[in-house]
Amino acid sequence: MVNFMTETEYFTLYRLAEGVYAAIAKPGQGAWSNAGVVDLGDELLVFDSFSTPSAAKELRKQAEMICGKKVKYLINSHYHGDHVFGNQVFEDATIISTSSTYKWFKEQNTIHDVEKEIDETKQYLHNLRNQIEKTEDKIIKISLLNQYEEMSKVLEELPHLETVLPSVIFEKHLVIHGSKRTVELHCLGGGHSPSDTFLYLPADKIAFMGDIITEKIHLPINNPKEFLTILENVKQMDMDTVVPGHGEVGTLALGETLMSYLSFLIKKVEYAQQNNISLSDFISEFVTPIEYANWKGVNGITRNLTTVYNFYAGVFE
Repeated sequence: MVNFMTETEYFTLYRLAEGVYAAIAKPGQGAWSNAGVVDLGDELLVFDSFSTPSAAKELRKQAEMICGKKVKYLINSHYHGDHVFGNQVFEDATIISTSSTYKWFKEQNTIHDVEKEIDETKQYLHNLRNQIEKTEDKIIKISLLNQYEEMSKVLEELPHLETVLPSVIFEKHLVIHGSKRTVELHCLGGGHSPSDTFLYLPADKIAFMGDIITEKIHLPINNPKEFLTILENVKQMDMDTVVPGHGEVGTLALGETLMSYLSFLIKKVEYAQQNNISLSDFISEFVTPIEYANWKGVNGITRNLTTVYNFYAGVFE
């Protein structure tokens, strides 16, 4: 059962079970993605660290205040900044990820020149503002505005943002035994990113999914075929409560919706390629079904159509 706990500037905290909490991000405030807190017994585990140190600091404060103990573990679900830029707040904890996430994190998120990063982010925000002014699509405009607000929060914190990498690496499966409960980390491959980890609490039947499951968002796809396989495997697990990487707490029905979405994209792409329809014609002639028309995303469904088309055409970035 989902029970409201408290509200902060960055997120709303919900109690999912005794000692299990979901931090659901408030749009445009510096958290950007959802996070989780789990009481293991003698210490705490946190799943993902938000997109800014300020939001992460509030998460740690709330977690330790409510549970009365310290954070020992931080899990990085994948390398994207909206899930890991708060890592520095947990520098004294054991930070865990897969080796692939570690590699991508180090290569993509390390800031070598702060001033250059600030200038590039300002230019990115300027371009976003131009897109917001020009677009007539209501949903895309809302998505662009949220992107602008979230990246503005990141820009504010760039001068003191530090890259803190995971210190413990696993590959496919890791079990953490606490005095109160046992939790499991699973990586079944890369669907949204090259490596996607989720946290499973078998006794509580709760899972923190990272971006393997999201709610009504055209989130980027890394590998559509593997993504679908991951979700098919997740579907077989005993889960009553699912915390998506973005969106509200739900059930495995969220995963079923995403499976239908991926299957739909793949089916449309297969038809286009079997009939020798070019990517440009495929995109220009595509009509978004009503069930996905209100899904958010700065590029709407177009980016994922392109990704899936290129994937099955053997074109990889």
